[in-house]
Amino acid sequence: MTPLERTRLVYVAPAAGRSGVGDYADDFLAEIRPHFGDVRDRRIDTEGAETVREVIDHCLAVRRLSTSDDRPTVVHFEQSSGSLSAFWAAASLSRRSAIVTATVHDPPHPVWWPLKTRSVGAHRLLHHTVHYPTRPVHTALQRRVTADRTLFALTNIGAQSIRDSYPRAHPVAARIYVPQRSPLPRLPERPLAVGLFGHVYGGKGFDLVTDLRRHIGPDIDIVVAGRGTEALPDVPGVRVLGEVNGRAEDAFFASVRLLLIPYRKHGAYGPSFPASSTITRAFAYRTPVVCFTEGALAETVGRGGAVGADTVIEMASVVNRVARDDERLIELADDVHRVAEADSLPRCAEGFLNSWSALLERRRGITAGLP
Repeated sequence: MTPLERTRLVYVAPAAGRSGVGDYADDFLAEIRPHFGDVRDRRIDTEGAETVREVIDHCLAVRRLSTSDDRPTVVHFEQSSGSLSAFWAAASLSRRSAIVTATVHDPPHPVWWPLKTRSVGAHRLLHHTVHYPTRPVHTALQRRVTADRTLFALTNIGAQSIRDSYPRAHPVAARIYVPQRSPLPRLPERPLAVGLFGHVYGGKGFDLVTDLRRHIGPDIDIVVAGRGTEALPDVPGVRVLGEVNGRAEDAFFASVRLLLIPYRKHGAYGPSFPASSTITRAFAYRTPVVCFTEGALAETVGRGGAVGADTVIEMASVVNRVARDDERLIELADDVHRVAEADSLPRCAEGFLNSWSALLERRRGITAGLP
């Protein structure tokens, strides 16, 4: 019997549908579940709008799940910038009761706004008044919580940013998996169009659609899809689909040759280095991307299947050059396929499983050596 087969996993993540992290968690948990002897799945269905009472309830529930008997236990958290309950639940766990790890989706910080309850977040001025001046305090608190704990990042640069900000933590560079999707027509056989896809919020680049339309050739269509896109202002020459799922998502990617990623990841609170689930979705459909070379996106360009740009005009220039070039499209599609195969879900999960096994063996060795 392997160390994991003797172990309970308590898995704490946002509920599916509330964020990209929740959607990621469903497939990831399904992949790792068979390797553990027992799995307790705790989903945060209030993420982004928790009351203080709900945060406390989640903390108590995670503690009960992780200390219910003497079975070796790993408690793993999926943490993003607004994962309030996950952060405080991790902070409340004793290092003696369980091995506590986390995937930090918006490195370097496990949580960026640790006091953003529903009432605080409802008032923009109050939110920033509470969080911006107290950043040194939050960082000191997170250094204490993450000391000697393993933190996974989904890019190399993300792991390095954690190492720089939290020198007592143990960052591990992992990969965000590329999901399985139905095969689509080859890129040159798709319509002459490019797309933008994702959940609309600040920094995702949807506000740049008008500028992109101005500089991209009029014969190249622009199609926009994703959660919240239906509320975007009308732009002549841009087709907006709104949220797409299932066959509608298949049809969206079948209608574009390139996906544009005009993300900016340097905000008022500092730079962040998240992996892009939008890129992995594009790669699942064997669709290359054109992205700004900022944060972890530069690493994506270096691995292949993506073309970098620094400005809207440069991005439009790449589109005008590549979208009509069948030979270049086929080259990029081959690179996308290579990366997608390397970052399949089983291969990405293997790194986590190996790390947890090593942590369990180490703990067992320490326990065996105690008097």
